Amino acid sequence: MKKRVLMLCLGLATALLLCGCARTINELYSPPKRSEEYSRLQSAIDIAMAGLEYCAPLTGENQQAVQKADLNGDGIEEYLVFAKGNSDKPLQILIFVPKEDGSVEISEVISSNGSAFELVQYEDIDGKPGLELVVGRQVSNQLMGSVCVYSFASGRSERLMSAGYSRLLTMDLGGSEQKELLLIQRGESDQANAVAVVYRYRAKSMVRSLEVELSQPVSSIKRCTAGKLQDGTAAVFVSSATEESAIRTDILALRKDRLMRIAVQDPMEYYVPTLGNYYVFADDVDEDGITEIPSLIPMQPTSSNWVADQQYLIRWYSTDLNGKQTDKLFSFHNYADGWYLAVDKNLTRQLTVNQVGNNYAFFLWDEGYEVAMPAFTIYALYGSDRESQAGQDGRFLLRTSNDVIYAAKLESDLSDYGLNKEYLTNNFHLIHQEWKSGDT
Repeated sequence: MKKRVLMLCLGLATALLLCGCARTINELYSPPKRSEEYSRLQSAIDIAMAGLEYCAPLTGENQQAVQKADLNGDGIEEYLVFAKGNSDKPLQILIFVPKEDGSVEISEVISSNGSAFELVQYEDIDGKPGLELVVGRQVSNQLMGSVCVYSFASGRSERLMSAGYSRLLTMDLGGSEQKELLLIQRGESDQANAVAVVYRYRAKSMVRSLEVELSQPVSSIKRCTAGKLQDGTAAVFVSSATEESAIRTDILALRKDRLMRIAVQDPMEYYVPTLGNYYVFADDVDEDGITEIPSLIPMQPTSSNWVADQQYLIRWYSTDLNGKQTDKLFSFHNYADGWYLAVDKNLTRQLTVNQVGNNYAFFLWDEGYEVAMPAFTIYALYGSDRESQAGQDGRFLLRTSNDVIYAAKLESDLSDYGLNKEYLTNNFHLIHQEWKSGDT
């Protein structure tokens, strides 16, 4: 059953609704009045907040100090206020319930320790009417937080589980339309590899899976995202930085109700060095709903100074539960300038590139790697005269952004290889911001 959460926006009305009846000038220009419900809610909150301060969640989609959700499934949304005090359990969740007579009363307070609310989510976890409240809290150790799940099916809060975590995802891993919690936790020490566990609601309680060891410690994790395998199976992609400035990806999924890390024949397949100091993460690059994993293909340089000139194509592939790989896309990614070019698979062994400032000159090698023919050049044009530059010397427009124009120029007639203006225009794309590491 699809459930929704409406955020409460506390504010004044900004417009008057005009109707056909006549109004006086004073009525038209009088300040808008607060709704009765708003006034009663604000009054109840003011009383309950004595000695407290608002403490909005720090991350996630729900970052308001006052939120609204139907927790018990009775069709009436409760108000939740996130606050902080000075007691031994300083974090407070105040829950207010609207009454039939129009009043608003506080129904209960959930108190817990910690320094801040890290995230708040409303999910269907137990399959019963209403939404479960998932609350992640920051504690003293910044690498580990504490998460609790509360059910309100009985009319009052009931804690279903509590556990420590470094990363947290709620998603439907089992395909049952109920959400599971996948937690990334610290290993036996800070230097030990992290472990992953799944909590699922079964037989009136939350059941914990066996631990699955990851390839890196929790301190190395850069990104943890939900996605899908080639067959549509839900999976989690955990990207961690290695000491060699590379990204190692662990893929987690449920198989016959058991959490597993998908094995690969060659572990180096999921080990990707940085490109120009940018991390390359698994992502749905072609936007087909399936998550692709990157691996690098070295391009044959056109000069002997191969260390400086070394460039790479990215092979993007998906995998299934058995680790079988399917090629999805080949590309040249220029993270620094924010663009990428999709490359035909037949050209991946012949195409190479030289960088000169913001310009990238592409060449096409012959089969013996003896002659590299100029193919095309891609320009990133800045400055006040960038529009005029884009039309000079045989260039044509590819894309425009806020402060940059991307243009290209064909250097040779390579139509036999499919390299023409239409090909470049159709295969040139801007990089979405979320594809870049949060560290850059």
